[in-house]
Amino acid sequence: MHVHDHHSQSISIIVQLMLAVPFVISLFIYIFAVFLSNRHKKRWPLYRTFFWVLGHVCAIVTLIGPFAEHTHTSFSAHMIGHLLLGMLAPLVIALAAPMTLLLRSIPVNMARTLSLLLRRKSFHVLRNPVFASILNVGGLWLLYTTPLFTMMHESTFLFIFIHIHIFLAGYLFTIAFIYIDPTPHQSSFIYRSIILLLALAAHSILSKRIYAYPPSNVSIEQAELGAMIMYYGGDAIEIGFVFLLFYQWFKSSRKPLHPKAVAPR
Repeated sequence: MHVHDHHSQSISIIVQLMLAVPFVISLFIYIFAVFLSNRHKKRWPLYRTFFWVLGHVCAIVTLIGPFAEHTHTSFSAHMIGHLLLGMLAPLVIALAAPMTLLLRSIPVNMARTLSLLLRRKSFHVLRNPVFASILNVGGLWLLYTTPLFTMMHESTFLFIFIHIHIFLAGYLFTIAFIYIDPTPHQSSFIYRSIILLLALAAHSILSKRIYAYPPSNVSIEQAELGAMIMYYGGDAIEIGFVFLLFYQWFKSSRKPLHPKAVAPR
């Protein structure tokens, strides 16, 4: 991995701020929206606010501060950052139901307009599990099996772009499979389960490939440790992911039982 001189560290601080500040702003906007929503509607669940804060903390820790600096010189730390920014943060942020809160907080006319926009075919394509999987898992294959990983540490623009992509692709992947917010064009549970199985398999295979064929400028020891973190850490988060999908499937399949009327004897 790369060692920064004083000038590079100064640039790195600016880049860290550019990446972290939007999350800080987003954190406070959500809390303000909760305040607005609670004034006129039923109180917003506290656990959803907790998920929002937790997800933002996971993202911010990987983007600014000592740990963010460490990810530049340690591949294992970089891989922990990948799990936090690209998997755990998107998952818990999705559980905070931000779109539902937004629709509750804005005026009715604006909420109706936004709902109509979300029903457009373009958004349906974006949330298609296949497209989201290619964008997310395919992007990781591109990053770790090509010179792109080395180029990321040599180009400020690429570094910013790839980190934004990792989070947004992870979030899009999450909401393509797990429906927390209103979802106009819903895919079947069978379809989502099959695509999810393939996507998770591709993620696991990538971690094994990193173990066998380290990215450029990454030592064998660091690559092996990073690959194990990706494999086992990814499995831990994926278990929660699969549980949520199957729990929603179970809830949707339950039918209310209506006991037959018994004639009096």
